[in-house]
Amino acid sequence: MVFDIRAQQVAGEHYDLVVIGSGFGSTFFLHEFSRRRKARVLVLEWGRHNTHDWQLEHGSNSNVQDDSTYSSNSSKPWDYTIGLGGGTNCWYAQTPRFHPKDFRLKSLYGIGLDWPLSYDELEPFYCDAEEIMSISGDPDMARMLPRSRPFPQPPHRMSTPDRMMKAAQPDQHFVMPTARARVATAQRTSCCANFRCWLCPVDAKFTLNNGLIHVFEHPDVSVCLDAEVRRLDHAGGSVRSTTFMRDGKEYSVSADLFILGANAIQSPAIMLRSGLGGEFVGLGLHEAYGRNFEVYLDGVENFDGSTITTGLNFGLYGGPHRAEHAAALVYFENRWQHGMRAEKGRLRQALPLFIVTENLLDPENRVILDKDENAFVSFRGASDYAVNGMAKALERLPELLKPLPVENIFDRGIRPTESHVQGTLRMGTGPDDSVVDREMIHHQLRNLVVVGTSTYPSCSCANPSLTAAALSLRAASRIA
Repeated sequence: MVFDIRAQQVAGEHYDLVVIGSGFGSTFFLHEFSRRRKARVLVLEWGRHNTHDWQLEHGSNSNVQDDSTYSSNSSKPWDYTIGLGGGTNCWYAQTPRFHPKDFRLKSLYGIGLDWPLSYDELEPFYCDAEEIMSISGDPDMARMLPRSRPFPQPPHRMSTPDRMMKAAQPDQHFVMPTARARVATAQRTSCCANFRCWLCPVDAKFTLNNGLIHVFEHPDVSVCLDAEVRRLDHAGGSVRSTTFMRDGKEYSVSADLFILGANAIQSPAIMLRSGLGGEFVGLGLHEAYGRNFEVYLDGVENFDGSTITTGLNFGLYGGPHRAEHAAALVYFENRWQHGMRAEKGRLRQALPLFIVTENLLDPENRVILDKDENAFVSFRGASDYAVNGMAKALERLPELLKPLPVENIFDRGIRPTESHVQGTLRMGTGPDDSVVDREMIHHQLRNLVVVGTSTYPSCSCANPSLTAAALSLRAASRIA
């Protein structure tokens, strides 16, 4: 391993594999590829390697502000982390799988787009990703999301409201699966429920630093940090080299295979700068649509679970309504997100929750380039499908919560972001509907693999990181 190799040392070199970015998509791809095949690898990462200790000392996941790396016509934030490990540093480690029907939105409901692969094809790789991250979960969740292997770790402890919901709705209320350790591992302590998951002070959640750093310490892997990739230079149906900037100077390296995993804003910007626009590059930037609520309970106390988000309810998810408006997931919180209840003796008789609805890809929500050829986000807003789904979910919420002694439900407002940047380089069946194929290989440039959430052709309500990891494991296993 050559860690933080100087740009001058790699300039003009040829590699078997060049990996651009080091988030979930790139890291899990490289993990599986290296396990199956010997290769000389160069990783180009725009940020630095910020250890867990550094992050705790500085109170930050990165030394680069994400909003400094793009401009926009909208005030909506698009959260991501620039640095070795990308989103593995800052995520909250919620790891539900996508629902089998999420992959067949068009076929089943006549809306949105289908994925070019099925849940069943991805399922073994979901298991592999869960094993790598030591996911905590309840085997009972197989009622909703079929699985061929048990969760690696036991489930977190539900809160009292969760247990009441589970007793009344056993087929739709489940413990949140998570990469926050329920039981300590060799590298991670158990979750202490302090609710600072974006920067876990006890290092209980899975990150690159405590789970996959060995991928970058491999003797055949070199890592060049502070390296901003600007272009992919291509000819004759393949990428020949990539050009990157470091310390104000431009360098170039060549390779046989290129992995593009910068994120759903920077990856399309790289392609656009490279003259690889095409019909769909940059189009469909999206994330799920969320709203916060707080429920006052009569005589039932909350906040006795063992992690930050304890429950996941699918009662507003499936059904023919998805042809008209979005599915919704309800997340049960185990933290005082909206302050403490003021009445004497009723401090814990409250239930914060949030609802997330799926979104549709809108071509007007897209990544383009500004005058300096840097990423520019043109964003119109969430789809009517998502907004209407939220309105319907709010109508049905009192009925869903009937197992609880509900005093009042308060609408605490729209969540500005779910921190899940998706779309812009969607996968599909061919160049007429997408940028990459079911193996995540570019339709025209067959030595270019695009990984990460930029490839998603639809927007599930569920957190997307586990699916990104599983997709990369699948792609690497087939390509290697």
